[in-house]
Order: sequence, then C-alpha cells, then structure tokens
Amino acid sequence: MATISTLGIGSGLDLSTILDSLQTAEKTALTPISTQQTAYTAKLSAYATLKSSLSTFQTANTKLNSADLFTATTATSSSSAFSATTSGSTVAGTYSISVSQLAQAQVLTSSVQSSNTAALGDSSVASRSIAITLKDGSSKSVTLSSDQTSLTGMRDAINGANAGVTATIIKVSDGSFRLSMSANETGSDNAVSTIAVTGDDTLQGIVGYDASASSNAMTQSVTAQNAKLTVNKVEIENSSNKISDALEGITLNLTALTTGDQSLTITKDTSKASSAISTWVDAYNTLLDQFNTLTKYTKVDTNTATQDSSNGALLGDSTLRTIQTQLKSMLTNAQSSSSYKSLGQIGVTTDPTTGSLKMDATKVSAALDKDIAGVKEMIVGDGKTTGITTNIATNITGWLSTQGIVQTATDGVSKTLNNLTTLYNTTSARIDADIARYKTQFTQLDLAINKLNSTSSYLTQQFDTSSSSTS
Repeated sequence: MATISTLGIGSGLDLSTILDSLQTAEKTALTPISTQQTAYTAKLSAYATLKSSLSTFQTANTKLNSADLFTATTATSSSSAFSATTSGSTVAGTYSISVSQLAQAQVLTSSVQSSNTAALGDSSVASRSIAITLKDGSSKSVTLSSDQTSLTGMRDAINGANAGVTATIIKVSDGSFRLSMSANETGSDNAVSTIAVTGDDTLQGIVGYDASASSNAMTQSVTAQNAKLTVNKVEIENSSNKISDALEGITLNLTALTTGDQSLTITKDTSKASSAISTWVDAYNTLLDQFNTLTKYTKVDTNTATQDSSNGALLGDSTLRTIQTQLKSMLTNAQSSSSYKSLGQIGVTTDPTTGSLKMDATKVSAALDKDIAGVKEMIVGDGKTTGITTNIATNITGWLSTQGIVQTATDGVSKTLNNLTTLYNTTSARIDADIARYKTQFTQLDLAINKLNSTSSYLTQQFDTSSSSTS
C-alpha cells in the first residue's frame, strides 16, 4: 500500500495547513475554560489572603480584648535596691519598704584535689552511691561506677540526677581543683542537709557532708539564708528575692540592701490601654486596606473591555462583603452599661468616605483618665458576650472556623477548580481525538487523490500512445 510521508504531497493540496487551522479553531474551546481557571485560582489565593488578614487583625483585637489593660498600674521605687511588677488586680497606693537581708543559696566546696579527672574513690569497690538530701526532706541517690569518682565524673553524674544542686569544678591554680555544689534554690529550707556516700569510705572522706556535724569533708563556703525585709513596718521573711505573696498583685524583686525605709509607689497606668487602642486602630485600617485591594474596581471605557485586569479577585464577592458589613456594625456597643456607647465618644472616629478609623490620642487619654472602667465596659464588656472587641473576636473565630463562611467559600472555589480541570482535560482529549481523526481522513484523501492522479496519468499516456500508432 502506498504511503504519504508528508501530508498533502500526494494530492498537491495544502492539507497540513488546513489541519493546523482546524486544530487552532478546535482549541479555542479551551480558552474560556482556561480563563475561568485563572480567575478561580486568583480567587482561591485571595481567600487565603483574606484568612491571613483576619488572623492578623484578630491578634491585635485579642490584645485589646484584655480587662487587665484597663486596670494596669505602674510601680516606681525610690531605691535601686528593689523593683516591682504589678498585675491587673493591683490597687494604687504607696508602701514603705526596707530590705535588711537578701536570700542566697548554699554553696558547699570540697578540699583541693590535684586532678579533676583522676579517680578518687576506693578502687577495690565496683560501685557506690551518693545520696544528697535537702533540708525539706527530698533526697536523690546517684550511683557511681569506679571511673565516675573523679571530680569531673561526680560533677556530670550529680548534674544529670536533678538532685536539687548544681555541681561545678573550680580551678584554684595549676594542679589544684575543688568540687563545688550550689543549691538550685535560695533560702535556708532549700539547703543541703547531708551528702552520704554508701559503699566507698574513701569518697565519703572527700564529698561527705552533715549539717549537724562539727566538721565535714565538704565545707560550707556560702550559707543559705532567707530574704528579710519590712513592708509598712511589718517584718517579712522569704526564701526568694522574688516575692509575690507579700503584697496582693505586686511582685517585689530584691537586688540589694536599703538604707532605711524606701518608698514603692503604685499608680494607675492608662498608657497601656491607649497604646493597645492605637495598635488596634492601625490593625483595623490595615485590614480595611486589604479589603479594598481584594475588591478593587477600575472603571473602563465603554466598548473597550468588560473588566480591567487589575481588578481585585474578590470584586463583588458576597463572602467578603458580608464580613466587611458585619465588622463595620460591630464598632459600637449600644448595650454598654457605661456612658460610652461608641468609639467616637472616646476619640476614635470613622472616615465617612473610606470607612477607616482615626484616633485622637489626646481625647482617648482624657477618656481613660476620666472613666477607664467605662471605656473598658464599652470595648471589652464582660469578655464573653458583650463588648466591641469581644463581639469581633467571636465573629472572626466563627468566620475562620472549619465551618465558617471563609472556609465554605474556599471549599466552593476549590470544587469549581477541580471541575474546571476535569472539563479542560476532557475537552482537550476530545480535541486531540478529533484532530487525530481529521489527520487520518486527510491522509486517506491524500492517498486517494494521489492514486487517481496516477491513474489519470497512466490513461493519458495510453491514449497518447494509441493516437500515435493510428496516425
């Protein structure tokens, strides 16, 4: 059977160009599908951006939605010997404080050894144990092999046992080393009462200790002691230099002794609430800017295009429009039991054109100074069902939940994209099949015309030969 190596060569027709034109025409059916895929892919990305933007705003909203912000206080000390931190429940006031003794941790030190790596225990004993008992009765036993009886070996074994002490090696000079054990906590109750070595008298003679004994192998180089101070002339003793239970809502941090009585002043601090409001306003405006980007619309001239390519992927999107509308409606708290019902009353106003917020720092500070509890009631409410930030937090959580409107919209777009992919692949396969069929038909046509042309040439030749013979 005759074959055609190049389509159209047998018939003389430009069948290859015709086939290419048919293929181009057929593939136009993929263009609208491709266009939809691009649009929905952009929409999917836009929903991810929307989620991220809402989460970022939620962070700022959560910080403002804290009752402690509106009861914040600042502690000022007249002495560098102590400082203080306060909590949301701290009451303003002034206290007289005198520090006469700082808490310190006990330190035990061994005698000088000539090496920090040489074994010090009885070599005839396979193993021994060191029991470290604290004054509070807690005890930890550490088993040592023969090669763990050096200062280094004991240090590592003790530190790995969580025995309430930290062991270190002090190099006194070349060839002179001491093992030091420091209690992990300050205060007399956290001191070591005994260190007893069982099964190795030699090692007991190096690291043994008994607080009740008159002499010991380990000497007490630093005595454990509690902090001692007076607050408003009331004597207080504590095992730590960080004291959180002497004054309600106040943690004292002692660093040195005082000279006589010093003052600690606790004052109301509205700056934290003001700063949080300012950060919240900025975050809200940033979110609004993102909304505007996602819904951007550029007007086009008549009869030029149906949509500008720079338009936002969520232009006209009902999900974003719902969120934007609901969020705007949450900027007031008509149910507030205080005299403040809207942000505008405290100096946070809404631009009627853009919808963005503007904060007047002076007015906000004045409102906080005048009635910080009333501002809190409007903004935070009860922290559960009332309050501007509480209401916003609840709604954002709902919008971003697995069953929320953002996820539902995202799932819908993903499903549509999957369907478009299937449609694209199906259509593309059909077009490929049609083109393959056209090519087969064109090839058959080429062969048929080629055969007819050959027959025509043969017959013409025969007629010419016959005519020549007759003449």
